[in-house]
Formats: sequence, structure tokens, C-alpha cells
Amino acid sequence: MNINHIFITRGNISKYDRHKKLNHQSFVIWFTGLSGSGKSTLSQALEKCLFNQGYYTYIIDGDDLRHGLCSDLSFTPEDRHENIRRAAEVTKLMVDAGLIVMTAFISPYQADRNLAKKIIGNENFIEVYCNCSLDVCEKRDVKGLYKRARDGVILNFTGIDAPYEAPIDPNISIDTSLMATDESIEKIIQYLKQYCFIE
Repeated sequence: MNINHIFITRGNISKYDRHKKLNHQSFVIWFTGLSGSGKSTLSQALEKCLFNQGYYTYIIDGDDLRHGLCSDLSFTPEDRHENIRRAAEVTKLMVDAGLIVMTAFISPYQADRNLAKKIIGNENFIEVYCNCSLDVCEKRDVKGLYKRARDGVILNFTGIDAPYEAPIDPNISIDTSLMATDESIEKIIQYLKQYCFIE
């Protein structure tokens, strides 16, 4: 597609103007891990914690995006790539708007997570790996997805007949089979304070 006739339009208010107005910087906390590893649970708990402290926050959950913006995509590697590309572009806009964004995507491929980081900006990107074994995730399986994948009802399911590439060097790794939600959130908060993302 030729887009040489399309030009980016910049507003008069910068991301840094919004930081000053909102009294905090904006960034994304990108949760990745198998289905059932705790991504949604931790993103929701972290958002509540930060929101209650006066930060402007938002969650983008993979399931929600699949019902709207990405409803035309399947779970082939190519469509998974496009799913993450779109998610990253939306997240970039929200970070530019001054928000602290929590995302919860399986995002199984290292290359796609690298792309998301490139789109959003390395300085704005905190990768949190919900490190939980397939066995534990299957036992949790509150949605019954693993059983359906094992039965062949769901195809290209991460961990069963599609791969998950664990992050090489995540900013934070949390073994959600060993750490309670409160402990996990405290670990993330301490990281954010240590590296001056929040006060």
C-alpha cells in the first residue's frame, strides 16, 4: 500500500505537557505469559493500586481487543503478529495521552514483543513475565480453554499446539504459582519506584 500522500499530524500539546498536567509520567506495563498465568489478574490489581494512589490508568486486555479492533484476526502466527502490532499502536497512543497502561496479552513470540517495544518506545516499556508452568496454568483453566485445546476444539492454542517463547530478559519476572497477587503487585511497585516511573 502506498501511503506517501498521508502525513502525521502533531497536536500542540506534547506528552510531556500531559505529564506535567497529570503530575506523573506515562508508560506501559506489558504483561506476557501463558493463558491462566495471571496476566489479567495482575493487571487489574495493579491498575486498582495505582488508580487509588491518584495515577491515571487504563487496561488493554487481549480478550477485549479480540472482540473489537482485532475481531477479524485468527490465531495463526501471522495474525498473532498483526494482533500485537495493533495492540502496540493503540498502547502507544494511550501512553502519548499521558496514561499508565497495563496490557495483558499472551504475546507468545519474542519478535512480536520486540516490535511492540519498538513501537511504544523502549523508555516507555516495562515487560512483566508471568512465569507460570503449563501444568499449573492447565490446572487453573477457569475458562476451560486448555481442555478444549486438548480435545482439538481450539486450534493454534499457545502451550498446546502453538509455541510460547519465554522472554529473554524481562524487566520483571513473577512466578505466579509461588507469589500471591499482593506480593506480586508489591514487587512491581518497588520496581516502578526504584526506576522513578512513580513516586
